Amino acid sequence: MLCSYAFPQNHARGSAVERTVVYFDKPGRANTAATLGLAVREAERRGIGKIVLASTTGESARAAARLLADTQVKMIVIPHQFGFTEAQRFPPELVAELEQQGHRVHFGTMLFHTDGFYGVGSPEAMAMVLRTICQGMKVCVETVLMAADAGLVARGEEVIAVSGTRRGADTAVVAFASTSTALHDLHITEIICKPLQTRSWARGTSPYDVHGDRGGRPARTE
Repeated sequence: MLCSYAFPQNHARGSAVERTVVYFDKPGRANTAATLGLAVREAERRGIGKIVLASTTGESARAAARLLADTQVKMIVIPHQFGFTEAQRFPPELVAELEQQGHRVHFGTMLFHTDGFYGVGSPEAMAMVLRTICQGMKVCVETVLMAADAGLVARGEEVIAVSGTRRGADTAVVAFASTSTALHDLHITEIICKPLQTRSWARGTSPYDVHGDRGGRPARTE
């Protein structure tokens, strides 16, 4: 089940633009098809050329690639960095397949998981704040920064970012990208969709990962 809200065109203090935001009752994989469909539709409608997609195992990346096959929109796929888990879960053959289709796959440092390296708690604090909106928002911000740091999107470029909670996709936003060295220039301008139910957590096992199959790592999208 999902619900949507449209914001009015007229505003007492000035003009406004009407947009529809889709809210899913619960986070997770069941929302993948709807989220990807909304993201692709909005990219085409707005003339946005790139979708930044978080994908751990390649499941969401494969699904998105099928939807993008007859469009001019390209993906920057962001899997887990190497060493984040014991084994890299994103298939190397899928990297080649996606890049043959004109997409890019980037295994970069996950910026909100660098506390141990720098010895400070700021990255984790930022992650917790973003999770108060939803887990997907945290990942959307992180992956857009990563894509910009790699030169795969330009600073100031308008993109759509897609991510999820544990498995699949459930969050999509419109953003103006920036690098991690210019975080103040990254702007989330619109939410396309997100789950209504959200949870944040301190360092440790995600509440969405009750079986601990990620070794205590916070959830990322499949």
